Formats: sequence, structure tokens, C-alpha cells
Amino acid sequence: MKRLERLFSAAVIGGVPIRNRIVMPPMTTMMAEEDGSISQQQIDYYEARARGGVGLIIFELMRVDRYPSYIPKAAALCDDKFIPRFGDLVKVVHAHGSRIVPQIAHIGPESLCFLEGVQPVGPSPILSRMTGQVSRELAVDEIGGIVDEFVQAARRAGEAGCDGIELHAAHSYLLAGSFVSALRNRRTDAYGGNANGRTKLLVEIVKAIRTRMGQDFAILLRISGEEQLPGGRDILETQYVVHILEDAGVDAFHISSGVYLHLQWRINPPIGTPYGINTGYSAAVKQVTDRPVIAVGRINDPRFAEHVLERNLADFVAMGRPLLADPDLPEKAQQGRFEDIAPCVGCGLGCFAELAAGRALTCLVNPTVGREKEMAIEPTSSPRKVVVAGGGPGGLEAARILALRGHDVTLFERTGRLGGQLHLAAIAPMKQELCQAIGYLSRQVEKSGTNVVLNTDLTVDSVEQLSPDVVVVATGSEPLVPDLPGVHSEKVMSAAQALTGRKASRANNVLVVGGGMVGCEVADHLAYPGDNTTLSRTVVTIVEVRPDIGLDMPEPQRMLLLQRLRDKGVNIITSAAVEEILEDGAVLVMDGARETIRGMDIIVLALGSRSVDSLSKRLQGTVDQVYVIGDAREPRRALEAIAEGSAIGRCV
Repeated sequence: MKRLERLFSAAVIGGVPIRNRIVMPPMTTMMAEEDGSISQQQIDYYEARARGGVGLIIFELMRVDRYPSYIPKAAALCDDKFIPRFGDLVKVVHAHGSRIVPQIAHIGPESLCFLEGVQPVGPSPILSRMTGQVSRELAVDEIGGIVDEFVQAARRAGEAGCDGIELHAAHSYLLAGSFVSALRNRRTDAYGGNANGRTKLLVEIVKAIRTRMGQDFAILLRISGEEQLPGGRDILETQYVVHILEDAGVDAFHISSGVYLHLQWRINPPIGTPYGINTGYSAAVKQVTDRPVIAVGRINDPRFAEHVLERNLADFVAMGRPLLADPDLPEKAQQGRFEDIAPCVGCGLGCFAELAAGRALTCLVNPTVGREKEMAIEPTSSPRKVVVAGGGPGGLEAARILALRGHDVTLFERTGRLGGQLHLAAIAPMKQELCQAIGYLSRQVEKSGTNVVLNTDLTVDSVEQLSPDVVVVATGSEPLVPDLPGVHSEKVMSAAQALTGRKASRANNVLVVGGGMVGCEVADHLAYPGDNTTLSRTVVTIVEVRPDIGLDMPEPQRMLLLQRLRDKGVNIITSAAVEEILEDGAVLVMDGARETIRGMDIIVLALGSRSVDSLSKRLQGTVDQVYVIGDAREPRRALEAIAEGSAIGRCV
């Protein structure tokens, strides 16, 4: 076993000692109270990560201005009334040996202050694509007031007991990030024009905070190494800016990349993107400064984190979503228990898609996020005999929790392997990391003491013979086949067959009916542009009834997938319903008119699933308790299946 010596060595940022090199970066939770106060839910959430051994917590963004933030239930530090409750959270974090600094920002162009009849401010009159509002140019005589808002927020952080603050100046975003970026700063006065002018506001903020808070108060800065849009800042300019801000008093640099909203996939890099996506930039910044540098982005495994540190690509590693998946990651890694770490697979379902839908933060492999105390695993006072039907993600999680609580659990899986439809999902391009979730859940079920029976389809008769107290039905779903003329043609296959079979891969022209995530991934899997003369071209056409495709995907993944479909020449037909399947095509209805497309070798149906449950109703009256979870209850995502398995495991 490799010892993670660098990862678990102590370090210092601005005079603040930190026990290891693992940083929890700021992640929006939408857990604060409506007025921006810290909630008990947040305290419990951060306490779990501090208890798990993280070195430094950069608390989620807190606004310094009094106007509405860009999201609901965002934490605020714009008034002294927020100090006591924030102080409660800081004390809890410190009690477990972690350090904490809040990320602070003036919301600026992204503010919802227009809801109060106030126009947002920015470096220049710019459109925020998040709010649809155009900001007004901040006047020079207003800048002193903005600087003071940052200073007062830093003061409040200090009075709450924080070890410092982080300034958000990344992604051509919010006020400071917009000032430092040529993409949004079009000023012609001293606060624009070149790198010195664009950083002038930040320099004034840093110097003012240093004067007010002294040398022992750490000042960190989050900044994009490269903005990666024409006209944006490149790494050479960033290196120059780092010199300026180092001289002003910044103690550490937190290096990401990209801009909102154009390159969200770089800011929240999803499954399939490179590991350590920003380490090239963090290494470049380390070349020009002796201040600590934090690398962020797709550093999901502590062994890879050690690799980053060993190669001197950064001084600290930010592991945000991995700490959502497993708050005990640092402790387990230090003990060498790598197989027991719940893996972040970069799916974005709980941490990004849920927030985008206006719901609270959660995680595919860890449904306890934000419910740490409520969902603590407690031993049962009355052990029962439990049978779980189905070894997909929901069934595995239910069996794991039930067994850990002390129940006698037997899990039946009709196939020869555990994991259910996660195996199929992992076949799609860029999705192979889902295998980690399968491996983790399977290993933990085995370690929990669950009796696993493979290649066995649970029946009513076998349930009666086993005589359990509880049955959990997690038998999943099967592809939905619509009632359409021609649908049973030999050329028609399901998305699962297209992903796993060879017949579809030999086709030259493929029609995919259904443009949700599954249909798009099938198209991505099958399409081939034909640049290699030894392989024939495969042209794929997607037909979708909605006005756009991939609408059920997290946005960062969707952006990358759509780009791949464009690069592969996939034809996309939207707002079209399939009326009939032909021998070599389909009849479509668009705007009330019929149109026929032909010449297809294969037709793939990606129209969703229907539940498979032949047990629950027949077991009523035979078994004391019967629960139906996951797709067997209603076809949805693995996120819901695991969450339901987790909940059932705790309530029996």
C-alpha cells in the first residue's frame, strides 16, 4: 500500500497551520435560511466533513452586498446579525481540527436586485445570461463603498472565528471576477484597459482587508488559470496578475478555469473529462509564486491527489464532490481503506442537476448529504429477516443499510452480476467511471454480511419458503416499446441492444427514436464520421418529440455531449413524433404534417422504461412488510433508486 505522505503532511497558508493538503472547495448547498443565516442543516453538513479529516474548508460563497443573491437560500455575510450563527458553525469545524474560511463575493452582474427595482452593477454595461439583466457601469466614486463591503464581510468572518477569507474572482463572474476579465470589463478609466487596470479593484480589496485584519488572517483568491474564450485571459496573463495580487497581500491562489455560462463543463467538470483538469494551470502559477497554490477540478481519488502533489503541480488539492460522496474520505485514505471510500463518479446528478432544478444538494452514492444526523445508521432493536429482490443500485443500497443495522438480509439477483442497469450506463462514451459505483456498492454489500444469491429469480413460491418478515422489491425496469405500426420489425432494437450488440455497430445509417440522455448516448456510441478509410461511416439521426435533446441531463455533461454529436455529424430532428415504423425508416409528424425518412439499416428505440414488478401485489398478506423501490416503483434515475434504498434500509 502506497503511503500518502505528501497528502497528509501539514502545511501553512498565511500563518494558518493546516493538518493536511486536502481542501473542501466552496460548493453551493442551498441549505441556508431564507434570509441568508446559517441553518442547523449546514452546521451538521460541515461538521461531518470536518470530522472526516479534511484540512481546510472553504465555506460556500457568502455575499457581501445586501441585495438578493443569484440563488435562493444562499448564505450571507452582509450584516452583523449573521455573525453569531456563523460562529456556531466555525466552532464546530474547529472542534474537529479543520480550518475554515468563507468565500466572499459581491454578486454584481448576477444579482437578483432587479426584483427590488435596482439595476445590477458591473464593471461595464453587460448582459448576465443567468438573470437576463444588463448591469450598469459602476461609478468610480462608488468603488470605495464596494471595497468597504468586502472589508466588513472579512471583519465579520474574523469575529465569527474564521481563519481567513477567500475572494471569488474566477470565471468572468460576479463583480470581482467580471472586473478582472477582459470579456466583461470594457472600462476606459483606471479600472480597465489592461491587466493592471482590471486587477485594480481586487488589489484595493486585498490591501484594505489586510490593513483591517492583520497578517495572521489568511487571504485566498479563486481565479481562472485560463478563461478559454477568444479575448479572455490566458495563463501568461494570469501569471502576471498573480504577481500583482501577491504583492497586494494574497496568501494562496485557488486555480480553476473557464467562464460562466459558456464553459460550465470546465468549472464543474463532469464524468469523462480529464482528471486534474486544471493542474497544468496550477503548475504554471506555482512557477511564478512562492505562495501556496490549490488545484481544483476532477481530483477524485486520494492516490491521484498524492500524484498531483508529488509532481509539484500544486501545494493543496481541492476535493469537493468527493467529500460529498464520502465525508470520511480523508480518514479512510490515511488508513489505507481505499475500497471503503464511496466514489465520486462525476455524474452531476445530485450535486449539479438537483441545484439547477432548485432543490437541495445531494449525491448519487451518498443520500445523507444535508441529512447527516437525521440519516445516521442506528442499530435495530428488533432484527428481522429481510429479502431483497434485485441487485441493482437501489437493492444494493437497501441491503447494505439493512445488514449494517443488524437485520438478517438475503439479496437475490436474477443475473450473474450485481449492479443492474449501471452496467449498461457505463458502456456509453465517457461514462466508464460509473463502474466505480458498482464496485463500491457490491463490495460494501459483501462486507455488510448480506447473503448474496446470483442467477436466481425470486418468486412468490421461494418467498413463501424463506418466510421473511420484510421483502424489498427492487426488480428494476425494462425498455418501453410503444404501440406503433411496424415496431416489431427485425430492424428495430432497444437502446440496451444497441449499446451491447454488434449488429448496430455494423450499420451505416441508424435512426434513434428518442432524444433524451439515453438516445443521445446511443447516438454518440454508434456515430462514426468515417475519416479512417478502413472503417465505413455511420450516420445517425435522432428524432425527438420535444423541442430540444438531452433535456434530462446535467448541463455540463449535456454541453459536451452535444458538441460530440455535432463533431460526429449526427442529424437531429426535434418537435417530431414518430407515427409509424417502416422497414427502413419511419413516418414522422411535424407541425401537423407527415414526413417520411428512409434508408435506415437499424432503428433504435430510446423511449424510456416501464417498471418490472411481479411480486409486490402477490405478496400482500403473505409478508408483514413489502416495499417497492427504484425503477420497480417508477422508472427514474439511479439517484432516486439509491436514495429510496437508503431510506428503506433505515426505516425497517
